[in-house]
Amino acid sequence: METTAAARVQALAETGVSRLPSQYIQPPEHRPAPPSSPAPATPFVPVVDLSSPTAVDAVRAACADWGAFHVVGHGVPGKLLDAVRGAGLAFFRAPMEDKLRFACDPARGAAAEGYGSRMLANDDSVLDWRDYFDHHTLPVSRRDPAHWPDFVPGYRDTIVKYSDSMKDLAQRLLQIISGSLNLPPSYMEEAVGEVYQNITISYYSPCPQPDLALGLQSHSDMGAITLLIQDDVGGLEVLKDGMWIPVAPLPDGILVILADQTEIITNGRYKSSVHRAVVNAECARLSVATFYDPSKSRKICTAPQLVSKDEPQKYRDVVYGDYVSTWYSKGPDGKRNIDTLLIQQ
Repeated sequence: METTAAARVQALAETGVSRLPSQYIQPPEHRPAPPSSPAPATPFVPVVDLSSPTAVDAVRAACADWGAFHVVGHGVPGKLLDAVRGAGLAFFRAPMEDKLRFACDPARGAAAEGYGSRMLANDDSVLDWRDYFDHHTLPVSRRDPAHWPDFVPGYRDTIVKYSDSMKDLAQRLLQIISGSLNLPPSYMEEAVGEVYQNITISYYSPCPQPDLALGLQSHSDMGAITLLIQDDVGGLEVLKDGMWIPVAPLPDGILVILADQTEIITNGRYKSSVHRAVVNAECARLSVATFYDPSKSRKICTAPQLVSKDEPQKYRDVVYGDYVSTWYSKGPDGKRNIDTLLIQQ
């Protein structure tokens, strides 16, 4: 949980510390591996052109094999992507006293809206080397721009436009995903129900000992689908066949990350993507993640069309709010939370 007096990573980094404070040091098994020389050839995250007639086939392959893929030809103006990145950068470059006026409210629990550094309720876990601003953007009844920065010109309008644009893209992607599984086009969207969307702008300051820290620990996202854009620094990695694969920034590309509820609905045919963020010593990095999630009261169930004698149901049904509570009480730790729902065959 946050307090307005809690230390921000950016403030710590700007003091010029040469050693990483102990609460940010990852256990050895979680630390990023040092670069190897020469570096082994690694696969690239798939790129799907949504304007292509083969988009459905490409999405099917990427969802089954990776759980994450870039989309281009998505129709979201490059100017809007630049505007939301620019708004985020302007916020984090502003004086601390301005930013702290929009700090997370600890009375609202873990992951409260606003400016913070700690997402989890328990403070004894290893901390991520990042700061963030989390916006509650959908349903519209949750959207209160008065909680968003007022000192960056155009900030609030940009977030609203971006929220609406990401909703449209997420709906389009869920229709494609449904079709790729021979489900009715509206199936995934109806299974998710009323959408709760959050937009989180993350800022990863230069780190004095990046080999000991992570900007974001290994995890899979809780909800249905996540849409992420990066700046040109890079640092996002996805887990593929036991290897951490860097996700190179793609100009005007949007990264689609499948989340746990999609894995449950699709009976494991499509996997949620385990991912993390590494940091560097030289320059700051910014990313913008849009989370497209069910309501807390929504019961998530496997599509019966995807269950058969040969492919029995893999996961128990779950009320999404219960799933979220478990995630925040236990922490990110890879995909441990969805694994607790596995039905023993």
